Parts: sequence; C-alpha cells; structure tokens
Amino acid sequence: MRRSTARRTRAALAVAVTLLIAGCSLTGTGRDPENRTVTLVTHDSFAMSDELRQRFERDSGFELRILRKGDAGELTNELVLTRDAPIGDVAFGVDSTYLSRALDEDVFASYRPEGAAQIPIKYAFGANARPTPVDAGDVCLNIDLGWFEQHDVPPPEKLADLVEPRYRGLFAVPNPATSSPGLAFLLNTVDTFGEPGWRNYWRQLLDNDARISSGWQEAYNQDFSGSSGEGPRPIVLSYASSPAAEIGPDGQPRTRALLDTCYRQVEYAGVLNGTDTPKGARELMDFMLSWKFQSRIPEQMYVYPVVMGVELPESWQRAAPLPESSNQMKPERVERNRAEWIRQWRSLATG
Repeated sequence: MRRSTARRTRAALAVAVTLLIAGCSLTGTGRDPENRTVTLVTHDSFAMSDELRQRFERDSGFELRILRKGDAGELTNELVLTRDAPIGDVAFGVDSTYLSRALDEDVFASYRPEGAAQIPIKYAFGANARPTPVDAGDVCLNIDLGWFEQHDVPPPEKLADLVEPRYRGLFAVPNPATSSPGLAFLLNTVDTFGEPGWRNYWRQLLDNDARISSGWQEAYNQDFSGSSGEGPRPIVLSYASSPAAEIGPDGQPRTRALLDTCYRQVEYAGVLNGTDTPKGARELMDFMLSWKFQSRIPEQMYVYPVVMGVELPESWQRAAPLPESSNQMKPERVERNRAEWIRQWRSLATG
C-alpha cells in the first residue's frame, strides 16, 4: 500500500513539474504571448524601403504592418474616430497643422523614445512626450529657373511680390481646403500679413490670376513649368526639398526654392492609446529616431530629418538646403482658427 501511494505521489509531482515548465516557457524564456505584429498607421506619402523594413523586423523581432489612411487631415480624422478601438499601435504623419486636435482627443499615449534628446527644441511641441517629431517639411515657393532666365523677368523674393502685375498668371497653388501644403500656405499668409491683411492679400492674389489647383500633384506636375508636367506657370507652391528631385544632366537643379517664403510643417509619430502591442510600438518609435531611419528620410520621403547629427545627402546640401528660418504657427492657434480661416478663404475664392 505504501509503495502504491508513493508511486501516485511521484506521478502527481511529475505532472506538476511538467505544467510548471510549460507555463514558464510561455511567460519567460520561451514564446512571448504578446502579439508579434506591430501596425503603423500613416498617410499615403509614407515610404520605407524593404531593406529598412526588414532591418526593423530583424532587430526588434516584430513584423511590421503598414496601414495608409489618406493625407495628414484624413489620417488625423481616422485616429480620432477610432481612438476607443485603435486600428494600429503607432501613428506617423499627424503634422503641426492637425496636432492639437489629436492631442485634445487623447489619441496618443505618453512615451519618450530613445534619441528624443537629440531633437532640437524648435521641432518639439512644448514638453509633451506624446507624440514625437520625426521629420520636417518646409512649404515654400518654387521657381523654374530657366523660364525666368529666358523671359528676362526677375524672380519674386517674398510672398508680397506675387501680387505684382509682372507675376500675373504665373503662380499655381494647391487648394488650402483640400491640400496639406495648400493649408500651410494659407497659414503662412495669415502669419505674415495678419488680420485682416491676409484676406486683402488673397484678394490681390486671385485678381492677379493665381491658379488654385486641386492638390499638390496637379499644381506641381501639371501646372508648373519646371517639372515633368511642363505646365505654363513658372511659380508653384511646393517644398524646400523639391529642387533635389530636379537635377539636370549638368548636375545642377533646374528649379529653386525661395527660402524667404517658407512655412514649416513638422510630422509627428506616437504610440496609440489602447495598443495591444506596447513593446512593439515602443521598439518602432525608437527605430524611427535611429540614425538608420533618419538618414533615409530625405531620399525616401523628400523631407528633412529632425535628429541632430544626421547629415543631408550631398545633392541636398547643394540643391535643397534646410531653410534657416521658416514661419511656424503654434498648433493650438491653428486648431482654434483653422476651420474659420478656411471658411473665409472659400468665401474669397468663390466670391
């Protein structure tokens, strides 16, 4: 009887040890029970090479899924509408024109990534750790250098010049109500000319036959004479970085950004509140501030990295240097007035 009892005791002990080991393998040194896919929600212009994506997946152990949701405004709306049931783990591409709305709606969780200390204060949104600046894109007037040389017309130098008669019918600008760079231009005019000066400026601009294009693609690729579209207008609203894509056979840019006309847009990334993959989300945020990612930003997305010490490509240093100073409006002011400024602009454009 005693031998039978001992055998049963040893068997029960073996089962208990087996279960304990199995449990440890799930929570300790074995399989991680956390979801191993991290989803990045972003805008349609986001670009990341396969090599860079594989680098993140190899270093972090997480598979990266990318979910694109329109432009910066559409992305922000989607994040707000789904904040109680987030559709991803990290969001990238909410820019400074929409940031306050995302913060007011508590879209982002607080997380300060590795590398955040290397971001200059000019890009930061106060001391807020949600979200984090990742890149900057300066929206500026761009000109077709060849057109101005051929027509012996001096190029404009500042926004106020565009209303002069010699620039009549020469300017194409994306619609501020439907385009992120167009909205940046509207904000730039508000910041530059104040109230009610910006409305008077737009009246003169429209009277001078400025073309309102539906979006940046149409303005740059169809209306502008200095790009592949070969349009009729030699002045367009684009980016400080655009001339880097317009290098001619002689190695010189065929266009130039007017650096005294720029408005800075900063793009942010952040961990989404309610993520079910917090570790993967933090790994992705750290990766986006790493030298590996930041050094690829110019050539993959045609914007500027924000981390100090990351140099621009040599061609950019010559053709698309970062503007030393650009206008920039506080996100809170933009959020408070954006809808009303767009309403007033529409009244001017259709009046």
